[in-house]
Amino acid sequence: PGHLKGIISPACTGFGPGSYHRDVRLVQGPHQCSGRVEVQQGVTWGTVCDADFDLHDAEVVCQQLDCGIAVEVLGGAAFGKGDSSQVWREEIQCVGNESQFYLCPKSLSKTQNCSHGNDVGLVCSGYTDSRLLGGPDSCSGTVELQYLSEWGTVCDAFWDMRAASVLCRQLQCGSALAVPGQAWFGEGRGHIWADVFECQGNETHLSQCAVSSWSRAACSHGRDAGLLCDVRLSGESDCEGHLEVYYQLAWSRVLMDSWSFKEASVVCRQLGCGSAVKLYSSSLSGTPGNDVCLTGYQCSGNESHLVNCSDPHRLNCSSSPQAFIVCSSEYIISIRLVGDAGGCAGRLEVLHQGSWGTVCGDSWDLKDAQVVCRQLQCGTALSDPVPTFFGPGTGPIWLDEVDCEGNETSLWDCPSAPWGQNDCLHKEDVGIVCSGVKILHLKKKESKKNLL
Repeated sequence: PGHLKGIISPACTGFGPGSYHRDVRLVQGPHQCSGRVEVQQGVTWGTVCDADFDLHDAEVVCQQLDCGIAVEVLGGAAFGKGDSSQVWREEIQCVGNESQFYLCPKSLSKTQNCSHGNDVGLVCSGYTDSRLLGGPDSCSGTVELQYLSEWGTVCDAFWDMRAASVLCRQLQCGSALAVPGQAWFGEGRGHIWADVFECQGNETHLSQCAVSSWSRAACSHGRDAGLLCDVRLSGESDCEGHLEVYYQLAWSRVLMDSWSFKEASVVCRQLGCGSAVKLYSSSLSGTPGNDVCLTGYQCSGNESHLVNCSDPHRLNCSSSPQAFIVCSSEYIISIRLVGDAGGCAGRLEVLHQGSWGTVCGDSWDLKDAQVVCRQLQCGTALSDPVPTFFGPGTGPIWLDEVDCEGNETSLWDCPSAPWGQNDCLHKEDVGIVCSGVKILHLKKKESKKNLL
């Protein structure tokens, strides 16, 4: 939880529901949704110490000011030192869901020395909502963003595929297919936002992208940016469900007849959801809005986008099975090494159906271990020492007969026995030591030397 310090004042040293006047503001920033945090107590404004202020506190401030989502907390008087002599000293611990700053619970912790050189600053997104208008559905159209309470379009000169991919994901519309400019879906009205979103492409919300200073380049509604999203998984989360593709101005499901893990891997990669874990057949009839399905996709499995695979063709869905995909998702922890070496050595455990379980050592070799170390970004697998000291696990033994080639990027790309099917005991649980942990290797060598 976050912490704030109460204003040092002869009349009042704290704030709460009983105080007679309360407010919060951001000052000396480039716009009204970023700047130095100042809180009002009575008629006195004071700054906030950066020592304990975190994103929980920031979320409340941004929400109270109708400034969207908290993006960044900056210490060290990033927006200049406060003008007054007042600095909050009473600690406040916001949960993050309070509607007003003064509703955050107070803490009785000791206060810390703090000067205006420690005044905290805050950057809120300012953008509170987004939508696509003028297209055939809610997943295509002219990009419109709400800044504070006003809607406006985005200039096509400052909009790219990485920002588009983030917005498609934010709108639960899959991934971006194209970013047509020149008001392709029609000209918007009102403001034209000139912010440049510097996204990496794997963010889940535009507010997580860095935003450069507002551009002064001339732009008209004739250059409004558009967006087409084309692939999504319709299910309980963004990374699992029935595969739906936006093709020829309509969303269609994909038949299972020619679908394999190669194609599924491309979809998961395109959606930023990691690797394909499971591929199911579903007999659901019909698709969103029509009875036309797609078939004929053929991928090598290495493509970054489904559009790089062979073109599909359309046919009636009838009662043919349709593809249902489960991705590992890079946003969900689904594999771990349980030990005491910073996550790069230990007993191998995988997450399935909400439960952690172990992996049986039958047929397990160095190639399998190499894939796990690579997936965990822990370097390469060590053949010496052979890990036999991590102990047996508990719960289910999820995987057996794993057979990796050694060049896969994820354990989910390797063939194995079906989930939960094995004839193993926990004394056979797999343990791994990756090169990311040097100390275990050195200790083993030292112990060998002592035995001589």
